[in-house]
Amino acid sequence: MSQSLLKAIKLLDCFKDKSEMTLYDLVEESNYPKTTVFRLVTSLEEAGLLVKVKRSSHDVRYRLGLKLLELGKRVSDQLEYRKIALPYMRKLNSKLNELVQMAVIEGDEAIYVEKLDSTKPVRLVIHVGGRSPLYAGSAPKLLLAYMNDEDREDYLQNITLEKMTENTIDNLEQLKQELDVIKQRGYSISKAEHYRDTMGFSYPIKDFYGETVAALGVSIPITDYSKAREEIILEETRKTAEEISRELGYRG
Repeated sequence: MSQSLLKAIKLLDCFKDKSEMTLYDLVEESNYPKTTVFRLVTSLEEAGLLVKVKRSSHDVRYRLGLKLLELGKRVSDQLEYRKIALPYMRKLNSKLNELVQMAVIEGDEAIYVEKLDSTKPVRLVIHVGGRSPLYAGSAPKLLLAYMNDEDREDYLQNITLEKMTENTIDNLEQLKQELDVIKQRGYSISKAEHYRDTMGFSYPIKDFYGETVAALGVSIPITDYSKAREEIILEETRKTAEEISRELGYRG
């Protein structure tokens, strides 16, 4: 992590016990030079993370911006999705005895916020908090496919596609076609794109507004794959994703 970013985070931490602080307060609290504090405060203000409160020409203070409230609500919402989804994920895990996971978008990556392992001797290991690029794997690809058009195009224009396995899509046009297919059929399949010898199947979890807030995925060893098994997994995962979505208020 860059030193400037770490310093900016430390500066925000200065507001834990105080609602407003002057530039002098921040210099004293952080032990950074005044020039450094001024530069960081200016950047944080531009980003909406700090707001300047000018009481007079000699009394200028700063407080945390509403952008942090927005970001905090997103984190809170993700925790709520996880809490609501977990009982349904347990039922799916028990029925299929396969790895069941839930992923959400964080920045330009998918992050796994919940998972339940299978009891099989050979199984994929995914850690809660683990991250994946949005172009590899069933859950990440599904999240990318359901992203709003403007954000998805911005992501695709700025991403460098790198091979994680021999099956990872590294051609932009091919990836765009794959995302269109996912959106049309309503689910995503991955064959050893992120992890070798693993297949993944994912469906969207939607909220009250019809927005895709998470991906519900099931992963299996490729040696256990059959067309009949795929159909069972897709059907059970679809039903579970729909149950979770209804619990979140989705009525589509």
